[in-house]
Amino acid sequence: MKSIVTWFEIPALDFDRCRKFYECILDVKMHYSEMEGVKHAFFPHEGEAIGGAIVQEDYLKPGTEGPLVYLNGGENLDTVLNKVEGAGGKVLMPRRLISEHVGYMAQFLDTEGNRFALYEPIKHTDSKS
Repeated sequence: MKSIVTWFEIPALDFDRCRKFYECILDVKMHYSEMEGVKHAFFPHEGEAIGGAIVQEDYLKPGTEGPLVYLNGGENLDTVLNKVEGAGGKVLMPRRLISEHVGYMAQFLDTEGNRFALYEPIKHTDSKS
């Protein structure tokens, strides 16, 4: 088994607002699709990478309780965090070190009230000179 996580869905009350938020903070273009009357905006991913989507469905409700999903924050979380409030979200926890061996994390609320974390790995440099 490569990963226990295979897919994730982010509930949206205002689908377009939520899609624009994630496109802005992650600097991505999301693919829109409607399947059986359910709106989906898919995060880009390649090959066997884990995928996910913003979904507007009656039974899915945004919230801050429950599982905490970590999104890839790239090489510097501050690049993403600096866009959160301007895009309509709220920074809950600024970039902080988890450990010198693991990396950095931060948390935010999206426009729908969903709580997410961001992860930035430690940059290991080759000590050979």
